[in-house]
Amino acid sequence: MNILAELRSRFEPVLTEWTDDPSSVIEMLKASQDAKFGDYQANFAMPLAARIPELKPRDLATQIVEKVDLSDFCEPLEVAGPGFINIKLKQDWLNTQTQNLVADERLGVAAAEAPQKVVVDFSAPNVAKPMHVGHLRSTVIGDANYRVLKFLGHDVVGDNHIGDWGTQFGMIIFGYKHFLNEAAFEEAPVTELARLYRLVNQLSDYHATKNAIPKKEEDIKQQAEKLQSLESSADLTDKKIQKQIKKLKADLGESQAELTSQQESLTELEANEDLHSKAVAFPEIARLAREETARLHSGDAENIELWERFLPQCLDAIQTVYDRLNIHFDMTLGESFYQPLLADVVADLKEKGLAKESQGAICVFMLGIEAPFIVQKQDGAFTYATTDLATIKYRVETLKADAILYVVDTRQSEHFKLLFETARRWGFDKVQMRHVNFGTILGEDGRPFKTRSGDTVGLESLLDEAIAEAGKIVASNIGDDEQETAQSQEKLAQVAEIIGLGGIKYADLKHNRESDYVFSWEKMLAKNGDTATYMQYAYARVCGIVRKGGVDRQTLRNLSAPLLMTNPAERALMLQLNRFPEAIAGAIEESRPNLLAEYLYRTADLFTAFYENCPVQKAESDELRNSRLKLCDLTARILEKGLGLMGIRTVDQM
Repeated sequence: MNILAELRSRFEPVLTEWTDDPSSVIEMLKASQDAKFGDYQANFAMPLAARIPELKPRDLATQIVEKVDLSDFCEPLEVAGPGFINIKLKQDWLNTQTQNLVADERLGVAAAEAPQKVVVDFSAPNVAKPMHVGHLRSTVIGDANYRVLKFLGHDVVGDNHIGDWGTQFGMIIFGYKHFLNEAAFEEAPVTELARLYRLVNQLSDYHATKNAIPKKEEDIKQQAEKLQSLESSADLTDKKIQKQIKKLKADLGESQAELTSQQESLTELEANEDLHSKAVAFPEIARLAREETARLHSGDAENIELWERFLPQCLDAIQTVYDRLNIHFDMTLGESFYQPLLADVVADLKEKGLAKESQGAICVFMLGIEAPFIVQKQDGAFTYATTDLATIKYRVETLKADAILYVVDTRQSEHFKLLFETARRWGFDKVQMRHVNFGTILGEDGRPFKTRSGDTVGLESLLDEAIAEAGKIVASNIGDDEQETAQSQEKLAQVAEIIGLGGIKYADLKHNRESDYVFSWEKMLAKNGDTATYMQYAYARVCGIVRKGGVDRQTLRNLSAPLLMTNPAERALMLQLNRFPEAIAGAIEESRPNLLAEYLYRTADLFTAFYENCPVQKAESDELRNSRLKLCDLTARILEKGLGLMGIRTVDQM
């Protein structure tokens, strides 16, 4: 039972006496932050009274309390302060409700009354290069949403919309034809393809930078002249002039820093004789790589053969990462799958008057939005927009989707705004479409997380390091004798993997997805505080307590003896365990796994307080001991299920 939802459903019809839209204030009924104010607290009397000049908030709160009936499961309601309504659950009811929770395989979480077909589009890497840390957030946030939706009974399709057809393959094909190390390719094909991609990209950047420097130098010259003119002729006591000079100096400094960085990058490449000779040999490398892409897209036999040869190897490489992370997709339909459909998409948009030609390109224009939504470029090439529209059409017409979630970073917000509006105008106005956006992983310097050399952090190496760090923690918990056997070593490695990968996932999921966050090994794997490790330890501790109790866990759940409450810490834990359905509802309402993470951390904290204040094995009676063992078992089940919904595994012993 979702207690919060039940309370809101009781208050909402009562509030219609004072507002036509009770839903606008009902969310002001929340779980109390302090037990002295009850278990739940409603603060909506204040904003409602503000609309009725002759009515004081406290008087309105009193009237609301008189009209709402919660007598079947709540103590008499209390009006406090200027108009707060404090709500406390009856202890007998809470005991019974907790006993019901013990017997419920779903832990109080009801399945969705109207299940939907939901497509979750997540991860979606460009498969031509190894996965890196930038792919982590979409992958774990998407997976958590997928798991929670599935648990709620929805028909969920996890779709990995991979980049398997774009310019990156043109770059690889060009690199393969001109720079291939055949021995390296035979030994590790994906590693060699990644090297070729980086090489072509590096050479393209070199020429782009070299061509951009003259303009940058001219811009700096003009900025310096403007600054000199202003300083020599203007009234320097004028605050507006001072502000202009300050901004000009800042802009000039930034431009000079950019120029220095560009010059250094050129010097660095030119110092490498091999790289420089390749750069000199291919001054038009970016154009040549684009031409390889165009040949691929037009069906050139040689490029198609190479693409078909490379793609399975690239897919195998990313699948290795997904297997390690225990990430599952129901389908992997990349850009290449939709390529044959794109011409029809553009033709249909034109036929319906939604798209028209503008400066040689085919665009969709929307009222109030200056930027066009380009579906076909001047050279005839289709765009990501075209592919995304074809994808929506396929998901609605073939998969019969009621809702589509796109787990993609915030930088794509404008794209999705235009995409959703175009899709609605195109006729797909019944399907719910949501951009589940997220921020960036930062290093401790506050910049996007990189290696010490400035390269992007590979996801596999990140996972390796997490497991290695977790291994140190696990090894410190066991004696030297235990570490000596092969069996112990294998067990240690398994636990280290679970802790390390769980730590990485939780460190991401505990943050509001829209926020950037700073990556820290020390904080991520800490035994105390808001970490997966802390909750995994709590779970293992609970399992240990139940083991020592000598009672089979299923037998314990079947005991009909009532739960007892003799200590405030006991009640606090009972109440928290009953709030699991609220945490699930909150997490899925706006696709925010951090709300589930917050709940689990609070649960682990309250269990620690319970453990410290309520002896289990040495309880005063067998009845109390069994009651507390039931609470321990229920805590373990909720921690295991909650972490599992975030894609994080648990272990019975650490």
